[in-house]
Amino acid sequence: MKDFKPVRTAVIGCGMISKIYLENCVRQFHVLDVVGVSDLVPERSAARAAEFGVRQMTNEEILSDPSIELVINLTYPVSHYQVTKAALLAGKHVHTEKMMATTFEQAKELYDLAKQKGLYLTAAPDTFLGARLQTARQVLDSGLIGKPLAANIALSRCYRHNEWKKEEEKRFAFCPGGGILNDVGCYYLTALVSMLGSIERVCGFSSTWEPARPFLNPENPAYGKMMTYEDCPNNYAGALQFENGVLCGLTVTSETYGGGSSFMLYGTQGTLWLDDPNNFGGPLEIELKGSREKIALPLTHAYDTNSRGLGAADLAYAIRNGRAPRCLPEMALHTFEASCGVVKSGMENTTVRLTTRTERPAPFEPGHTEYPEAVMDL
Repeated sequence: MKDFKPVRTAVIGCGMISKIYLENCVRQFHVLDVVGVSDLVPERSAARAAEFGVRQMTNEEILSDPSIELVINLTYPVSHYQVTKAALLAGKHVHTEKMMATTFEQAKELYDLAKQKGLYLTAAPDTFLGARLQTARQVLDSGLIGKPLAANIALSRCYRHNEWKKEEEKRFAFCPGGGILNDVGCYYLTALVSMLGSIERVCGFSSTWEPARPFLNPENPAYGKMMTYEDCPNNYAGALQFENGVLCGLTVTSETYGGGSSFMLYGTQGTLWLDDPNNFGGPLEIELKGSREKIALPLTHAYDTNSRGLGAADLAYAIRNGRAPRCLPEMALHTFEASCGVVKSGMENTTVRLTTRTERPAPFEPGHTEYPEAVMDL
């Protein structure tokens, strides 16, 4: 690899997800030069700064530092819009945790602002860059399962235990623009779009089961008090029609116990079992025409462990090499519009034709080495 100048980076938001991001971005992805972290709670940013040997900063210090090129936005989801907009206005590229904002209108505003300023705005999830889904992409593109015809997403998680120790730990589960479809369903939608391309139209239904319920963890100061879903459905059913003709059924709920989840892609010559797209590695199975059993496929690509931050690293390579990042801004906006469209369809009793589209991101080459891309010495 050629010598290169790492992209000076700062992290805003030092909550739970920041630990694995910093572990990877500081110690594994050397294209990133993480120089500082900030948080609304100074004790949290101080702890992360000490843990990873970087500087504790304020948001204002990060945004006013002309040497910082990239901001990784790991704030609470309802703060994504505000923090990302401020960073873009300060001339910084941004990689944000999912979703881009809490409304599609806000996300589109941020997308347009980044384009106007000639900046990159990418968003998680980046698990589609991991070993399993990149292997699945290669299998699909090879024609092994024939022409893809249909997919199925059945996602069941239990958010009903209400065992959060702090009220703010409700996180994305109960906030506007959040809920199970955007909190976890985005991994499934992003995985499919990365393999199949744009969704043409969606339809669906959504509902909110038990919109008010008590906190059940005695350690929570709000124990026994009622918490509410704030305009946030927790039960969904829908259908997606892709531009290439693939049809996908969608069932998503956060209100059940047991049952697990499934994620499948059906082709004319075989079926892929894609397992949980929230993980970078894990099992990938195939059943081919003429066979009556599933076969476990070896993973042919790198990053089979928790590699969160890989999308930010790929963005840094894109900045240095003047190419499109693999966490395409258009893909993040498109998948968010699709999830919003499922809700909108049920409310308006109509099919929703999406206004955005995206290309499929460039795949990684097979191999188990570290990120292979050479970077220009700037």
